Amino acid sequence: MSEKTVHCFVRGRVQGVSFRVHTLKAAQQLGLTGWVRNLSDGRVEMKVRGDDERVDRLLDWLPKGVPSGLVDSLETDTIASEAFEGFAILPDGGG
Repeated sequence: MSEKTVHCFVRGRVQGVSFRVHTLKAAQQLGLTGWVRNLSDGRVEMKVRGDDERVDRLLDWLPKGVPSGLVDSLETDTIASEAFEGFAILPDGGG
């Protein structure tokens, strides 16, 4: 089983719509680790680690998984492996 870590930026109507909470629940259900946070420029940033297939399932879910959200673009980059303890919502960051 192969694992990967992905760094993502999500743009669109993704703040004020419980995007992070829905993403947290979806990641936990898939057994993934990492974090998600709002950025000051209106985007959401996320790092997620886990089985390749499960990470891909979360990334496929993002554009349609939050009922009141609207994803305009999703930038992803596979990065060097990072270890995370569970999946968390982090405090807002720069951007």
